[in-house]
Amino acid sequence: MSRFFGEIRQLGYVVTDIEAAMDYWSKTLGVGPWYYNPRVPIENYQYKGQAYEPHNSVALANSGPLQVELIQTRNDVPSMYRDFQQAGNTGLQHVAYWTQRYDEDLERLLAQGFKPVMSGEVGKNGRFIYFDTEYHPGTVIELSEVAGPKGKLFDLIRSASEQWDGSEPVRPFPDLTAL
Repeated sequence: MSRFFGEIRQLGYVVTDIEAAMDYWSKTLGVGPWYYNPRVPIENYQYKGQAYEPHNSVALANSGPLQVELIQTRNDVPSMYRDFQQAGNTGLQHVAYWTQRYDEDLERLLAQGFKPVMSGEVGKNGRFIYFDTEYHPGTVIELSEVAGPKGKLFDLIRSASEQWDGSEPVRPFPDLTAL
């Protein structure tokens, strides 16, 4: 538990082959099922104040209360994920804290001197922001809003992991507008 942010709720891994990573995590580590989206619909994406259109594939699964996110970039749009890979890294890139009080928590973090680098939105009330906190690989901090459909998706993923028997290790993301 962080006394500044609460619980770490997600570990985000940047990978070069998301299919192989899902296979490894499910078969070798027994983590799953994976909810996979080959092209995450990110809206209002910005990197260092500039708007871009990223194409990222993402897979999500839980190990107990902790969510694991696998991310593969599919285009050369500027991002912290691309920066991480260009620095010669793969693996753990960020830790995420979840909030239902995004505006309030963001205001507090900005007042504490945290500097935003990358942000966007996945579904209604699904904003996210990454801060300039990578003092060594794996330490980027993400604040992720879970007040809307994205939060419902995260609940579904955790629930599916609790009784997972190894079948259907990779499943499609549900439509966020239907949650």
